[in-house]
Amino acid sequence: MSTPTKLDLKKDRGLSIEWDDGTTSYYSIAYLRKMSPSADMKHLREEIAKNPLTVLPASAVSRSGPLVALDAELVGNYAIKIRFSDGHDTGLYSWQYLREIDPTHSPSNKPAPPQ
Repeated sequence: MSTPTKLDLKKDRGLSIEWDDGTTSYYSIAYLRKMSPSADMKHLREEIAKNPLTVLPASAVSRSGPLVALDAELVGNYAIKIRFSDGHDTGLYSWQYLREIDPTHSPSNKPAPPQ
């Protein structure tokens, strides 16, 4: 499992991570919030996948300006917890999970091989 060698959180922009294998990942604040590993967000993503017209709960819509990270804390040697300006703070982003959802290295973002 990869571990970070450097974390850089810009509260109004995103999280940059340098990994021990030399790669770098960047996650925007909006993307981190959308991909929160919390049970309620996982359920919401599953519902949206089944029905794109799913109505978002009021808690998923920011009402007080742009979404930002208010703060973050390390959880042991395996995760980071982020508190967002919309009040959400229940997801623990493990290093493994962050590698899985890396928007620049995930298989879903790579072009399909030629036919």
